[in-house]
Amino acid sequence: MTTMTVRDYLDLASAAHAAQGGLSGQRGVMATTTAKRIRDRMVEDLKKGATLPPVVIGAVLAPDDFSALRPLSSGASLDFLPEDRSNLSIIDGMQRTAALQEAYADQPKIGESKVRVEFWLTDNVRAMIYRMLILNTGQVPWTISRQLSVVYAPLLAEIVERVPDIDKVSTPDQPGRRVGPAQYSSDALVELYIAFSLRKTGVDTKEALSDEFSRLDFVDNLANEGFQEQFYGVLSMLSQLDKAFSRYDGEDGFPGGRFIFDRQPARIGFIVALGIAILGRPGADRSQAERTARIQQLEQSAHDLIYRLANLDASHLRDFLKTDVLEELLDKRVGQVGRYERGVFADAFKVLIEENFAVKNLEQCWRAG
Repeated sequence: MTTMTVRDYLDLASAAHAAQGGLSGQRGVMATTTAKRIRDRMVEDLKKGATLPPVVIGAVLAPDDFSALRPLSSGASLDFLPEDRSNLSIIDGMQRTAALQEAYADQPKIGESKVRVEFWLTDNVRAMIYRMLILNTGQVPWTISRQLSVVYAPLLAEIVERVPDIDKVSTPDQPGRRVGPAQYSSDALVELYIAFSLRKTGVDTKEALSDEFSRLDFVDNLANEGFQEQFYGVLSMLSQLDKAFSRYDGEDGFPGGRFIFDRQPARIGFIVALGIAILGRPGADRSQAERTARIQQLEQSAHDLIYRLANLDASHLRDFLKTDVLEELLDKRVGQVGRYERGVFADAFKVLIEENFAVKNLEQCWRAG
């Protein structure tokens, strides 16, 4: 924890704001009448010299930089922070930052006032998520998705670094649509992260974090040092299969192989099926040794299937994928399409896993439900 001038703090925070748009998933500046009146009062108090509670800034550092950290004294250099200040997150203090910006714009001399800043530093994304889920849970109405979005940039950066099989990640700041395999949106990846941990296809990322069992499952997984690696391993399997399936372009009314993982329900179903196979069912979690052995076995089985598909010509790949059967199943008129599709794919990939990826073709998977 240290102190700095309001001007220096706003320079620090504005870099993150400009790059991440709304401070990467933080609660926006509240617009209700009551909130505006409270903020106006805060601005007036700041002009009179009021001191605010500390603002909390989060940063994920490189392991070498983290191990070289020294105690920080008041007014010390901020050289320990990443050069790209856009990767910082305002964990606590969005409303105070907005009030400081407004007061400074109206009365520039406030820039010389002091503000206390707490830096929460870590060398891995897991610890930052812990900071949000465990230490901020009293801040209602946070949702799982919103709390995770606070570490959006570091989590996505780590995914890009640790899962080279993913070719492209689109974000709100760098939008783009999926035009090839292994291309996913940042929102989709965050949802996959939640689904893998909770092992549920029906996770609603918009619901408040009120389910105590979901919270406990998430906390237990965060405490497991192998959890992140296992998630990245599953993402890698997803991306590799996405590319292998996409070798078939489609013909004569048969959808192409990319059709399978073009849909988020298919990715969710795959991730959840593997999550259960590796981590165990919620409430019956496997030990770390069992998880490691299970994912190694599944990675080998998936690799064997991918190698087998690489040696198939277009017609044989079409016969294996059976995308016509899948399309017919998905064309059913049902009330809740998203839930229905997630169920189809979860059942399908459960069969694929039970058969150790050694299926004759995917029809038995598509018809499993």
